Amino acid sequence: MKALYDLPAPAKLNLFLHITGRRADGYHLLQSVFMLIDWCDTLHIEKRSDGLITREDLTTPLPADDLVVRAAKALQAAAGTQWGAHIGVAKQVPAQAGMGGGSSDAASCLLALNRLWGLKLPLAALEKIGLGLGADVPFFLRGHNAWVEGIGEIITPIELPQGCFAVVKPPEGLDTRQIFAAEDLQRSTPAAIISGFAAHSESHQGRIGKGFDFGRNDLQPVAQRLCPAVTEAIEWLGRQGLQARMTGSGSSVFAAMPREAQLAEAPTGWQVRKCSNLAVHPLVGWAD
Repeated sequence: MKALYDLPAPAKLNLFLHITGRRADGYHLLQSVFMLIDWCDTLHIEKRSDGLITREDLTTPLPADDLVVRAAKALQAAAGTQWGAHIGVAKQVPAQAGMGGGSSDAASCLLALNRLWGLKLPLAALEKIGLGLGADVPFFLRGHNAWVEGIGEIITPIELPQGCFAVVKPPEGLDTRQIFAAEDLQRSTPAAIISGFAAHSESHQGRIGKGFDFGRNDLQPVAQRLCPAVTEAIEWLGRQGLQARMTGSGSSVFAAMPREAQLAEAPTGWQVRKCSNLAVHPLVGWAD
């Protein structure tokens, strides 16, 4: 096998995000449901025999040492392989959006190179490498919608009903570290349980939101203070009768919507997509 083309790297939405505490080392404890959506980046990877890792930006220019390059080099070092790779990245998922685009790219890269290089590393080994790159990478490696706890490393697969979502990314982005460092961040939300989320979802099956409105995003108030465009996007969806909230650390917001509905024309510079959720990652099963 010399190359793998058209590899999807789907984004995620946080249906809710609660901060339940903070560890002594400063890491925040969270609870969330991560949901895969069909807004995807695309990777094209060719095997190199000279051991070099190179990257070609096919759309948006990326930083020289972004997560895709770091993932490839980390896997190369962990496996002790002499193979290299040339990676083409067609970036569609916006950065600083709370949608996990970089982490998803890294996960797809690890899964693809594990196969392309013939390494046959188990999923647990890839997850260990992925966690060193970012807290969201193991979720994308596992490839299932999930209830997520701890600092992001406790992942329990769950099933979610099919839904349609308006996803809006204003021009401004947000720095995750700045939000988590904010003094006014809510850090003591009482812990929820999976059965509570499931019961909420089941009891709201007849509504448009279909139970996707459980809880809240504890990062949203800080994000709205730092980035007024988050509030503008929420209000824009609200004027269309949709109940929106922020995903991750923003600045993207989303709302469940009827599949047949159409969205109004968005302000200049905003990225707006009508997305569906995915049952599983398209590359699920690529590592044992």
